[in-house]
Amino acid sequence: MAGGALRTNNAPTQLLSLPGNEQQLSQRHARSVIDLCLRAGEAMLATGASAADVVATVLRLSTAYGVSGMHVDITFTSLTVSVHRGMNEDPMSIMRIVKVRTIDYTRLQNVYWLIDQITGPDGPGDVDEAREQLSAILTTPHPYRRWVVTAGKAILAAGVVVIFGASFVLVLVAAASAAISDIMTRRLERLSVPAFFAQMAAAGVISLIAVFMFWLRSIGIDIPGSNSPTVIVISGIIMLLSGVGLTSAASDAIGGYYVTATARGMEVIMMTLGLAVGISIVLSISLRLGIPVAIGDSLGDSRSVVSGMIGSAIIAVGFALASYVRMRLLPIMAMGAALVYAVYWFVLPLASSPGLAPAIAGTAAGVVSYLLYRWLKVPEGATNMVGIIALLPGLALYRGIYALMDSEFGVSEALPSMVMALATGLGLAAGTTIGGFIARRTFGFDRAAMLALKRSRTPR
Repeated sequence: MAGGALRTNNAPTQLLSLPGNEQQLSQRHARSVIDLCLRAGEAMLATGASAADVVATVLRLSTAYGVSGMHVDITFTSLTVSVHRGMNEDPMSIMRIVKVRTIDYTRLQNVYWLIDQITGPDGPGDVDEAREQLSAILTTPHPYRRWVVTAGKAILAAGVVVIFGASFVLVLVAAASAAISDIMTRRLERLSVPAFFAQMAAAGVISLIAVFMFWLRSIGIDIPGSNSPTVIVISGIIMLLSGVGLTSAASDAIGGYYVTATARGMEVIMMTLGLAVGISIVLSISLRLGIPVAIGDSLGDSRSVVSGMIGSAIIAVGFALASYVRMRLLPIMAMGAALVYAVYWFVLPLASSPGLAPAIAGTAAGVVSYLLYRWLKVPEGATNMVGIIALLPGLALYRGIYALMDSEFGVSEALPSMVMALATGLGLAAGTTIGGFIARRTFGFDRAAMLALKRSRTPR
């Protein structure tokens, strides 16, 4: 009786390994499918897609072409797949290095459309034809010229100033400083300067423009509407942080892909440190020269839900242009960003804990992002970033850096602002990830994505 109460005849809930494939696949077919899977996964990984989404896509494609039991391994810079072709054929394992990091959501959206066509009810079709279609997508020129991207970053910086209710003069100055920063960053990239130093130089240039306006005021030259040059630095911080894979790192960590999450998180830390170093150098020199640089006290009081929603919509348009999103999607992006900011504004008085209100707003952004992906195949990373850019902790980060440079006890004075910035960033990242997960469970979670998560989950 005791043995019957303890023993079970059911299959184990956690498989130690995937079952082998005994279909005796031909080498030609297996190589073609693997090449298609690797190139599609590389395109997604290069544009900031989460590891779970990349694994799910690879599994969908391989299953559609009859290659079951494929093993997929992802790190931050590489993608490896392995196929067991039966006992009479040699296994195949191929690795592909992700050499380029870029943001082109139009190209990624076309990849999603192709994947849906392959895995749709009409069948996958010929694998060689699918590879040719994927090659055409990946080699297609950008939808518009590079100067439009620079203009998009200028619009993004201007939208941040609008959120804080600053003057039209500061809107123009912030836009101009963002354009100068983008041009300089692009030149440094062509010279193969590491991203850390490029980020540092861009932040230094933006801070230098703000310090110059402070200096003009100190000598009696008061430009109309330039009462708070601090917002120029804040807009630059948010613009430079917008391309960082914060949400992807959180999504990988929550999904169980800890190696990739750690690498993405380190990239976030290094880019943020480069930004902080650039601002710190300029602030330190200006304070030593006696230039009265300060943080405007009216920044927080001048914000309103109307200016916040308008500014968020402007930021969404700017980020969409900077990320090569199709222009017909700009109104949808703008409305989604304004909606997320409205959620944040109304829950802020009810959620006083650090990072809680951004997390709730991020959850709304995650839900909207998944729905747009299901309906229009807009990449979730694009709409996630559009929804949360306006909530990035630019002001808290700047307060922390300024306190660190301005006081003898800078570390202790900067700590509260730095903790607030960290809590806000983590709240936004976790919120978007949880929002997308809730939407998937509610509106349809495909079998391949569930299998991707199960493979990464630690057994209990």
